[in-house]
Amino acid sequence: MALAMGALIGIERERRKGDGVMRAPAGLRTFALVALLGGLAAQSQQSLLVFLAGAFVAAAALLGYWLGDRQDPGLTTEVAMFATFLLGVEAQHDSGSALALAVIVTVLLAWRDSLHRFTRDVLSGQELRDGLIFAIAALVILPLLPDRAIDPLGLFNPFALWRVAVVLMGLNGMGYAAVRFIGPRYGLAMAGFASGFVSSSATIAAMGGRSRATRDFTVAATSGAVASMLGSLVYLTALVAATNVKLLMSLALPLATAAVVTFVYAAALSLHVSAKLERPLLAGETFGIRIIFVFAFFLGIFSLFESVAVAWFGPAGIFVGAIIGGAIDVHAAATAIATVIAEGGAGLLAGRIAILLALTANMLIKIPLAFAAGTKGFGTRVSIGLLAIVGGLWSAVFVFP
Repeated sequence: MALAMGALIGIERERRKGDGVMRAPAGLRTFALVALLGGLAAQSQQSLLVFLAGAFVAAAALLGYWLGDRQDPGLTTEVAMFATFLLGVEAQHDSGSALALAVIVTVLLAWRDSLHRFTRDVLSGQELRDGLIFAIAALVILPLLPDRAIDPLGLFNPFALWRVAVVLMGLNGMGYAAVRFIGPRYGLAMAGFASGFVSSSATIAAMGGRSRATRDFTVAATSGAVASMLGSLVYLTALVAATNVKLLMSLALPLATAAVVTFVYAAALSLHVSAKLERPLLAGETFGIRIIFVFAFFLGIFSLFESVAVAWFGPAGIFVGAIIGGAIDVHAAATAIATVIAEGGAGLLAGRIAILLALTANMLIKIPLAFAAGTKGFGTRVSIGLLAIVGGLWSAVFVFP
């Protein structure tokens, strides 16, 4: 196994070592022997021998670097050589893990040009910073937060609230990546769907402005606006799932029906869209910290509002809060409702109807927005789609109560 792994990594290095006196010092044979040396040292079960063999490989790698071509000051081959020795040692204890790591090492070496090009030419500084922020939020902050309510009302659970924020950041990042890399071939529908993860209202406004600027793009812009609704529904589903899975299961059929209606209508519009349209609208930043704070603010306000409404007006209070909150931000309102249901503030059926009311209010409020932002044809087509979505939601409720 050690010999096979050394040969695998060595084949990749052999292809890059070059020719002549300035060639790299290590190739197929060297890497195969280094891995074999590690395996033999480990088989001896003598720690001192493993240490001495490792020291020899490290010294040989450094000597090769010192005597090598100064035009390429990188340490990739030298580090890979020592890693190959360690993999040869590890193969005697856990061959499966060692083989998987050897494949990863080879992939990293073979994709050098692609990785360099992506890092230098494709990935922007803002995208890198956003990726690091997401990693800190998901892998550092989230595990440290207490998973319990810490306020007297039992509403503020830091872990649950931050988990939703992480989901928000991840979905926004996915939407941005889709818009960033799909290119012009797939048209405004794909761009609209991806942008819907950020804000379907903003997407409708942007697509409406595009229809006014170029009348020939009215149908294409409409398909993007309607597709943003599908992205918004997917986004809403993920947020509710992160808060209350039981509530999501009760909403599965209405949301699925609305999603199918949205997809069919957007696809029908897209059939008339040319594949040679100019590059679709980009989403801008991957996600903004301000968006996260605004969402968290609305979520906290809506959660408090829903709890107070239920306490003052009974179960009917959650419906009033849902309509008002949904008209402002359906994602925050739905998450707040799911949180209240999870904390026992209202029943599952009341939560289901409340979220449907919030979604309905949010869809209906977009009708005047579509007419204000775009042409009459754009507003009419978007309104048909919005009404069809609302019809799909409630038809599933009445047919399968």
